[in-house]
Amino acid sequence: MTEKKTNNDHPKAGNQSDAAEKAKDTPKTADNQPKSTGRTAQEPAKQTPAKSGGSKTGIVAIALVILLGAGLYYHGHQQNQAQQAQLATLQQQLSDMKTALAQSEASVKTSVTEQLATTSTALEQQANDVDALQTALSELKGRRPNDWLLAEADYLTRMAERKLSLEHDLTSATLLLQSADSRIAQLGDPSLTDLRSALSNDITMLKSIARIDRDGLALRLTSLQAQVDALPLANAIVPESLDEPQQAQVSESISDWKSNLMTSLKQFSGHFVTYRKRDGNVIPLLSPDQNFYLQENIKSKLETAIRAVFREQGELYTQSLAKAKDWAGQFYKTDDPKTQNFIKTLDELGQQQIEVSYPKSLESPSMLSELINQRVRQQVAPIKGEEDPA
Repeated sequence: MTEKKTNNDHPKAGNQSDAAEKAKDTPKTADNQPKSTGRTAQEPAKQTPAKSGGSKTGIVAIALVILLGAGLYYHGHQQNQAQQAQLATLQQQLSDMKTALAQSEASVKTSVTEQLATTSTALEQQANDVDALQTALSELKGRRPNDWLLAEADYLTRMAERKLSLEHDLTSATLLLQSADSRIAQLGDPSLTDLRSALSNDITMLKSIARIDRDGLALRLTSLQAQVDALPLANAIVPESLDEPQQAQVSESISDWKSNLMTSLKQFSGHFVTYRKRDGNVIPLLSPDQNFYLQENIKSKLETAIRAVFREQGELYTQSLAKAKDWAGQFYKTDDPKTQNFIKTLDELGQQQIEVSYPKSLESPSMLSELINQRVRQQVAPIKGEEDPA
């Protein structure tokens, strides 16, 4: 076994030694050629073992090739699996990187959007501040020395319109318009002639409206309330009898003594009991409680009339005074001077007109406001025109 391995390991050396031995044993001729011996017949018998050794070597080689192929296949399969696992890992890493990149992009977009919105808001606020500064600058730059008089006149006309619409105070509204006209007159501006004409029209219109002394009416009605307690009550009212009884006369004849006796008895009894027939309603005297309620009811009607004066409710005012007059004439002595004066005053107050038709608006406040706005726009325009080219 050891020798075979040695020969296999060094095939060239073994072949050279065998060839040398064969050259020694083989006889040479003159032509230096080996002579044939008697061993020639035995050579085929010695070559049979060599063929069997070659077949074994081929089998071993085939086995080695198969093993080598199997090893190469196994090694390739392992490498393929490793590469597949590595590829899967790389794909997972690529997917994670894509997800992270998408999240980062979304966060960046959100941050950029928020920053843009914040920047836009800041720019808009700055633009508003710039406009406010431009307006203030224009007012300082183009303000005239007497513009405060125009602003004061505008305030006075607005106050006059409010006095007229809310309080129906004609006197105060007229005085306010006159003060505004005097302020504008101090400007001495010919371009304000139309405005002064409108103010004059408003003042003339307010003066043409009838003035109502509401405070005077309220005071007179209050004084009537104080007189109610002093009015004298009327006595019981009994309707007149339909027929007056005829008194029988006593005759001078003695034969009529019976009729004369009956007539005398009737006349004597008439001084004690009298029966008369009347047609109509009897109004009795009022009790103290009824008199108190009557007085309070009349005072209540007068108080309602006072409220109607300030609220300009003409119908309610007239009805309240008419009811108070009716109760006074029905339950108090109409021939007494106090009652007569009370009813007469009610008649006079009932004829007073407390409703007035007021104008819905004035002409001068709107015209003055438009004039002021126009002047402000003219002052702002040059500044904006100067900044546009820049």
